[in-house]
Amino acid sequence: MEITKDDVKHVANLSKLAFDEAETAEFAGTLTKIVDMFMKLEEVDTTGVPFTSNVADNINAWREDVAVAGWNRDELFQNVPEAEDGFIKVPAIMEDN
Repeated sequence: MEITKDDVKHVANLSKLAFDEAETAEFAGTLTKIVDMFMKLEEVDTTGVPFTSNVADNINAWREDVAVAGWNRDELFQNVPEAEDGFIKVPAIMEDN
């Protein structure tokens, strides 16, 4: 499955990213190779292979759920560049439509 430069430009636009033509072509080629690798995996016969969600022998570490006091808001807000009404003020990322 080929990922075209137009596909890369479309996703970049949605992500508010900008790439030059060389980067766009490189991403298209790399992403095409990645998708092709996944398509190749679909050809593998996995009949009888048990589902594995985690290959490590992790054991849940249980602990009591105890409420503890949080951090001092005034101390935390010392590192905030701009605050308003007790909230951190950040620049808008949505266009005005």
